[in-house]
Parts: sequence; structure tokens; C-alpha cells
Amino acid sequence: MRRIAQRAVPCQTTRQKQTKWVILKEKCFSVLLVIGQSLTRGKGAAMMCILGDVIGSIVLMGLSFAGVGAILAASALLFQVVKWGGVLYLAWLGYRQIAEARQTPTADADTNTPMPGQSHFAWRSFWAGTITAILNPKAIIFYMAFLAQFIHPQADLTAQLAILTLTSSMVVLVLLTGYALVAARARQLFQSPRAKKRMGYTSGTFMIGGSVLMATTR
Repeated sequence: MRRIAQRAVPCQTTRQKQTKWVILKEKCFSVLLVIGQSLTRGKGAAMMCILGDVIGSIVLMGLSFAGVGAILAASALLFQVVKWGGVLYLAWLGYRQIAEARQTPTADADTNTPMPGQSHFAWRSFWAGTITAILNPKAIIFYMAFLAQFIHPQADLTAQLAILTLTSSMVVLVLLTGYALVAARARQLFQSPRAKKRMGYTSGTFMIGGSVLMATTR
């Protein structure tokens, strides 16, 4: 019995590590989006983006447990429609970011000019995170297939779904926040208008790269 218990602990730890990295893999598009938001609009916008992503992920988990994941897995056409909706939306966000970077002044006299509509940018970041999370059909199928392994048929289903949703959301929150803080730190090191302009281009490139990655993965 002791040997079985000793084996169970490493096995449980390994499963937790696998869960973290699998969730991170499914969230690679969100990682690129959060890094872009943090570089160009700051930590506040990045946190709003993360909040939106977490809410979008909760919606996806609800849809997957309701059977939508099985429908997407069975319907190649519907899967492609949702997938290409996400591809086009992420590419559009990247284009918008590059367009805003082109309008950023490079004169030193404009360094302390306040940017208008910060609250508007925050809500745009929130909705960007939410929509990007929802328009990821692979994530719906992932929640259906992977998280279902942790459900015990004989236990209370509602409580298990609540625990899985909370645990997965906390993992996503911690991982994305880590990336946002690192990117925000990098943003503080480059405060000149020219550097901000370049970060805007970099952010847009990240998002367009994410859309290409989403389009080429199955």
C-alpha cells in the first residue's frame, strides 16, 4: 500500500505538470495577444485582455461540457468556420496595431503627450481577449477531451465541473499574467516615441504571426 501511495504522488505531480503545459499550448494565441497588448498599451490593458480571455475560456468550457465540442469535432465545416473566424479576427487585430503604430509620433516633443481614450483601449483589450478565446475551436475540443479525464461518473458532476473550471481558469490567469508582467517590464525600458512605435510594429507582427499559426495548425 505504501508503494502504491508513493507512486501515486509522482504520478499526480506529473499529471499536473502535463495539464499546465497542455493548457499553455492551447493558449499560445492568447499569449501572443497578451504580450502585444502589454508592449503597446501597458499592464492595465494586458490585464483586461487576460480577464477577457479567462471569461472566454469559461464560456468555452461551458460549451464543451454542453456538447458543442462534440459537434465541432464531428463537423469539419463548422470547425473550419469557427477556426477561420478566429484567424481573420487575430489578423485584423494585428493590422490595427500596426496601423496605430504608424500614426505614433516619433518627435521627442510628443513623448509626454497623453494618449486619449485609455478606458476605451482597456475595453477593446478586454473584448479582444474574449473573442480570441471563444473563436478557438481547438480549445473547445480540448476542454471536452482532456478535462473529461478528470471527471468521475459516480461523483457530483456539478461540483466537479465547477472545480475543473476554477482550476483551469487559475492556471490560465497565472500563466498569462506572467507573460504580461515580463512584457510590461520590457516596455518600461523603452519609453522613447521611436521605441514605442517599434513595439507597436512588433505587437502587430505577433498577432499576425499568431493568426498564421492558427491557420496552419490542425
